[in-house]
Amino acid sequence: MTQPYDTPLIIEVSLNGSVKKAQNPNVPYSDDAIVSQAVACMAAGAALVHNHTEDPVFGGTGVMDAENYARPWRKLLQLRPDAILTPTMPGKEGVPVEQRFAHIEAMAVEGLIAQGLCDPGSFNVSVPGPDGAFAPTQLVYRNDMHDSYYYVEACRRLKLGMSISIFEPGFVKFIMALHRSGRLPPGGIMKFYFGADDQPFGLPPTATALDAYLEMIEGSGLPWLVSSFGDDCVGCGLAEAAIRRGGHVQVGIEPYGGPRTPKNAELVEEVVALAKRLGRPIATPAQAAAIMNLPSYPVHFGLG
Repeated sequence: MTQPYDTPLIIEVSLNGSVKKAQNPNVPYSDDAIVSQAVACMAAGAALVHNHTEDPVFGGTGVMDAENYARPWRKLLQLRPDAILTPTMPGKEGVPVEQRFAHIEAMAVEGLIAQGLCDPGSFNVSVPGPDGAFAPTQLVYRNDMHDSYYYVEACRRLKLGMSISIFEPGFVKFIMALHRSGRLPPGGIMKFYFGADDQPFGLPPTATALDAYLEMIEGSGLPWLVSSFGDDCVGCGLAEAAIRRGGHVQVGIEPYGGPRTPKNAELVEEVVALAKRLGRPIATPAQAAAIMNLPSYPVHFGLG
């Protein structure tokens, strides 16, 4: 446990990712759908909102259009100016990190976000073939040490907290080395992304695997959450393990894997019900910002 058990539980909803309508008809991509689902999820208990646009993470130009994020987020922030929003980043070999991060910088300058991205490491990208073995792709989500330091320093310069993606244990080592050296910027949260067997990254979504991560960050006091890609975070028990250990939880259509086609708000409601049963209060966005020590929250629409 890295925080007291009575610390309010931060719930992040990850609205869409690369999920297609054929997989789940409830997945939002239009501006209005993103806004309405984000508002519903926040009403249900989510403090953080993460979404993708239709700009691909892989297979595109390696550059994302900031306006595709900004259009719905401006509307959302008019309705919920307390929202804490997080975009994604493209992965493409040969595109400089400054270009891959440019949409995040643009939104920070406009004042739409209080949290930026730090993906401090690389992993192979593939999907299982008909026999269950991973296809021999040549896709890599690549973030070398130079890139990783760029994210850290860009967030420091822009006064953003960091949404730190942890896809593999080596990612934690980079962050902890910065923490021990006193070079980690203020604000942020580590997001432990566990992967089911059909995912090419990550530890399995189990309490034992979570404990391995917690051993790596023991004594740091850094906030963290769990997400189970390709599985049901509540149904598989990972959410309960995190809540009992003082951590936080991400759910949503993007990471969900299972027989259902749930709505995003339903997945948030399931975490809220679990937290109520276990005696953890739910964090408001303002409480989440305080727990993560975001350096410039709120920043949008002149509220900062």
